[in-house]
Amino acid sequence: MPPSSLRLTIDRGALAANWCALDALSRGAKTGAAVKADCYGLGVDACVPALRDAGCETFFVAHWSEVAAVARHVPAPQIAVLHGVMSEAECAYAHNSGAVPVINSLDQAALWSASGGSHCHLMIDTGINRLGIAPDEAKDQRIATLAVDILMSHLACADEDSPMNPRQLAALHNVAGLISHQRLSIANSAGIALGADYALDLTRPGLALYGGVPRSELSGLIHPVAQVEAAILQTRTLRSGDTIGYNAIFVASSPMPVGTVAMGYADGFLRIRGPGNAFSHHGRHLPILGKVSMDMVVVDLSAAPDLCAGDWLTVPWDIADAAQQNALSPYEMLTTIGQRLRQS
Repeated sequence: MPPSSLRLTIDRGALAANWCALDALSRGAKTGAAVKADCYGLGVDACVPALRDAGCETFFVAHWSEVAAVARHVPAPQIAVLHGVMSEAECAYAHNSGAVPVINSLDQAALWSASGGSHCHLMIDTGINRLGIAPDEAKDQRIATLAVDILMSHLACADEDSPMNPRQLAALHNVAGLISHQRLSIANSAGIALGADYALDLTRPGLALYGGVPRSELSGLIHPVAQVEAAILQTRTLRSGDTIGYNAIFVASSPMPVGTVAMGYADGFLRIRGPGNAFSHHGRHLPILGKVSMDMVVVDLSAAPDLCAGDWLTVPWDIADAAQQNALSPYEMLTTIGQRLRQS
């Protein structure tokens, strides 16, 4: 197969360093890793071994379909499935694979127990109102039958200095006295930055592992993990009055060199990231012109008129740099990476 005109490079050293920095901030608590959504789009096969070798022992996915890929690199009992069990088939898969469900409701608790399940994790909804049992359900007999390892909740506003953070922490502590468990967990990446009170027994970073900085306390500690490059497909010189792309929103005011690049919204560089953004080549700034297409984007080569078809450009993908995100969150920047980049 011919080589791809796209490159996604994962800095495994930076990923491991990010985990170690978050582990140090966890202040004696164990540090896990959210590896759902193919490690936030950066690839399980690239990321999980680096996290494992750095010392991570607990890995969180969302779907049962994600278990097998992670289990190629770590023992299945170290994998927690956040969506819990919804059917007898999922219970059977959990038993056969060894992966551990995160129970989220009284119905799930009953289903898991009926399947012969015991060892599990349990989510408490302390205010985000997504998944988890309500605090007033903690004394239900269906919960009492569970052998809970990690009793967890999820912070809704950890990236803000919100009164909801201590309120959720207090709610989890209140429930913890009612349910037998081995470990307690509430902190995501931003939660780790809230301080020692939130570390508890286990932290569950995600975004910060992969280069995101959800709170200023993490600035300088978290390093970029992904680098994206794309090749120039064609160059041309526009005449004054020539337009570029769909809807002809860019009009050249004078002759200028431009390059068409093999990167588009199908690869995760969404149209919303086009206006005001730029690719680069060895420090030379190459502004995006017109709308981002599905498979292509056009850049201004005025700062690099020597470039030609086949030359590689750096695509802005530093998710800690808010100026590159426009209206796109860092979570979306990572998880929308297209299949062509993942296969590059």
